[in-house]
Amino acid sequence: MKKTVRLVTIVGARPQFVKAAVVSRAIKNFNQQEYECRLNEVLIHTGQHYDFNMSQAFFNQLDIPAPKYHLSVRSGPHGKQTAKMLTRIEGVLAKERPELVIVYGDTNSTLAGALGAAKMKIPIAHVEAGLRSYNRHMPEEINRILTDRISSLLFCPTETSILNLKTEGIIRGVHRVGDVMLDAFLAYRRVALKTSGVLRALNLEHLSYCLATVHRQENADDPVRLRSIFSSFSELASEHCPFIVPLHPRTRKSLRDRKLSIPINRHVRLIQPLSYLDVIALESHAKTILTDSGGVQREAYFARVPCITLRNETEWPETVESGWNIIAGPKTEDIVRAFGKLNRTDLPEPPPYFGNGQASERIVEILAGLNR
Repeated sequence: MKKTVRLVTIVGARPQFVKAAVVSRAIKNFNQQEYECRLNEVLIHTGQHYDFNMSQAFFNQLDIPAPKYHLSVRSGPHGKQTAKMLTRIEGVLAKERPELVIVYGDTNSTLAGALGAAKMKIPIAHVEAGLRSYNRHMPEEINRILTDRISSLLFCPTETSILNLKTEGIIRGVHRVGDVMLDAFLAYRRVALKTSGVLRALNLEHLSYCLATVHRQENADDPVRLRSIFSSFSELASEHCPFIVPLHPRTRKSLRDRKLSIPINRHVRLIQPLSYLDVIALESHAKTILTDSGGVQREAYFARVPCITLRNETEWPETVESGWNIIAGPKTEDIVRAFGKLNRTDLPEPPPYFGNGQASERIVEILAGLNR
């Protein structure tokens, strides 16, 4: 009889759905092989993202196993949201009694899941460990640091993330596995390019537009930064190169609640949030990508599309070192200047910093105890 290892995976936000999809698929494939061990995964969705295109659409398109538990926490202040998650997660863990809890990335769902497991003395596996922006004003940075401190298995995407942990004295349980986002990008890009009709729906052609996303709290909740970022979009967008901006619910709410008068010309097109496959299709055909998202920075790199980061730092310095990403910050003049510098014909072939697209298989082998 095969030994069964009980796992609980905790997700709550768009990037986590994508990462969990490829790891869950690798678990399924592993269980179909003739190993002495079987992995039994239970999925918890905290409900941190609940907009259809930010949540359920991902489960539908990526063929992610339906969550056994949906905690319906929704949005709220950081402390209140994390506390509600922690309370509800502890109840599920007490019922399921897993041997390991898997958390992804750096959201409040990540921290709540890790804290819940740690309090109940359940080992934690952190996928995407070791990332650092070195900006502790970012809630995500606090979540990363605390989660790494209490994790037993730390799955790092790059050599830089390994070195970050080593600097902090964390060396046990650390594994460089590569980036599961690269796994996902490679797996779903072919599907996206074949099935997505988003370019046709928006009347766009290859390299005829720029894609922009803004959602980080430091930008979305700061009227000065938000106005400055959108001013740069209006200055740069033109008839021959419109800016396509899928508007994140947080950013839309901020614009509405603050009644901000944002300078937007007719070539800046604000649209609803998109499904993952539509985003991948838009990224793949864009001339340039402007974003404050760490995930979108990497997807731009994977797609070989020049990127401008609308923050003052990044967790992914490899993308900057390669020349494919420029850190511009939120100021209009700096964004415009960075935009003028990027020329894809002058950029070198991106080095394989993020692995070979088999991070999820490596993670599953370690979870099963085959390669610790």
